[in-house]
Amino acid sequence: MERQQYNIKEHQRYNIKFPITKAHQLEQDSAFFSLNENEQEIKLRFHDYGEIYKHPGLYEQLFYQRLKCNSPKKVSDTLNKVLRDNRVEMTELRVLDLGAGNGMFGEQLHAVGVARVIGVDICEEAYMACERDRPGVYDAYYVHDFSDPDPITQKNLVAWQFDCLSCVAALGFGDIPAKAFANAFNLVSPSGWIAFNIKESFLRESDLSGFSRLIKALLVNDSLEVHHLERYRHRISIDGRPLFYYALVGRKKFDIPAGIMANLDHTKN
Repeated sequence: MERQQYNIKEHQRYNIKFPITKAHQLEQDSAFFSLNENEQEIKLRFHDYGEIYKHPGLYEQLFYQRLKCNSPKKVSDTLNKVLRDNRVEMTELRVLDLGAGNGMFGEQLHAVGVARVIGVDICEEAYMACERDRPGVYDAYYVHDFSDPDPITQKNLVAWQFDCLSCVAALGFGDIPAKAFANAFNLVSPSGWIAFNIKESFLRESDLSGFSRLIKALLVNDSLEVHHLERYRHRISIDGRPLFYYALVGRKKFDIPAGIMANLDHTKN
């Protein structure tokens, strides 16, 4: 299928309103907005992705126009730079895009020359939105729960022989549990590349969430060799304050050890 460039102008403009509540009074995964449609006001959390994806262009209008999200371009540009520095051709990558959503990062990967990209998301609505808005961005798209892998889908994914894992604006907050990320990480071949972003607080010593502990464990036991780690503005909050994330690109050295994987069985996020 021919890959098409998404154009937000093709979709309707939505009447979006933010609450009076200050953003710092809400946890990031509790932030919400009101959507006025057909003379009805619908309250949606920012993480109600399934409902948001049902409205063509709403995700882009909310996060990329109103809240100035920069992460897909930032992470793809960072991956591109690291690979150039290591004399690796982007065109040679076989990328597993975890938490693919409606294909925004997949689109960025094609913009920097990646030829083969496979999307995976747990959300059926994400797949449907990608097919609607960015048909052909992915060579294949699987609706799949990496926390509880389906053997048949897992076999199909293994066949792609991934040498890169990407995950953008989808980690933490329970959207992608630590175990799901770990299972996807272990699908990547040794010496493959890992590119993702993560909220800055997840790298603090005080953060004891499952995902935070997993990332720290990867760095400590050398499963992941960091090539680039950069703090940047992910987007702004509903009251205009910058929200900072880290963009990380590294090289996988080996699979996550069984002992760490066993501990993830009891971790929800």
